[in-house]
Amino acid sequence: MIYDNHAGQAPARPRFEPVLLRSFIAVVEARSFTRAARHLGLRQSTVSQHVARLEALAGRRLIARDTHRVSPTPDGDALLDFARRLLEAEARIDAYFAASALRGRIRIGASEDFVFSALPEVLADFAGRHPEVDLELTVGLSQTLYAGFDAGELDLIFAKRRAGDRRGRVAWAEELVWIARPGKRPVAGQPVPLVLYPPPSVTRERALEAMDRAHLPWRIACSSGSLSGLRAAALAGLGFAAHAARLIPPGLAPVPPDAGLPPLGLTEFVVIGPEGRHPAAALAEALLSASDRIRSAGITPGGG
Repeated sequence: MIYDNHAGQAPARPRFEPVLLRSFIAVVEARSFTRAARHLGLRQSTVSQHVARLEALAGRRLIARDTHRVSPTPDGDALLDFARRLLEAEARIDAYFAASALRGRIRIGASEDFVFSALPEVLADFAGRHPEVDLELTVGLSQTLYAGFDAGELDLIFAKRRAGDRRGRVAWAEELVWIARPGKRPVAGQPVPLVLYPPPSVTRERALEAMDRAHLPWRIACSSGSLSGLRAAALAGLGFAAHAARLIPPGLAPVPPDAGLPPLGLTEFVVIGPEGRHPAAALAEALLSASDRIRSAGITPGGG
């Protein structure tokens, strides 16, 4: 703990270290110390120690723990917003003073999931801070982006976690949900019409596996390689799509749980790229620090 020991002055409050705040945010978002540790690449005991130190510094209970769930206390909810803003400010400060050293080209690949998110604004902010860096953006399916990265055609990818691939840093984890035109529900006794990306697609695989596990008949009502195409088909009422809960395209809404469609589980969005002095490493930090801004922008009033 760091205190001001000048004579006649009250001691300063101890510093809330970024590493402690990152662990706290991960626990709140994952609702689990175990999942938070996995996302951060740390031991569970280390994450628990970070939260305990943070609670000692705050002098407040920040996380409520019981046998069923882990959730923030009212003080924890208050700290959560402050913590996110502090970490984002720290990233902006680092980026600002490193601006003169950044130059070159970054070939970034972004998942179709981000078409209607704030990702373009985040990239524009980065380009404005680093005018000597040229950005080349490729939007595509996550599986295709992995192939491009592995082939050396992309420097950085921002996509859904591929099954069995543990590379990258987790920006966030959230539920995949079924979405459709508001009010649309499956018709009993008929195959469920699905609106899906073509293979290879992480989301397509998850959706079909869930349908098969639930022994529900299905048919492909529309297949499109773009999120704009899937949105148009879903808006037309052609069928149901699987999508990240906080990145739902405008005009569409989550299908109610009582509609009978199977749960799709969690998916992780990861940033995979180089480290060190490569310009792409700075962009990766910017994306991770702006993750809350990117995912929250996908929710539109009245449209899911």
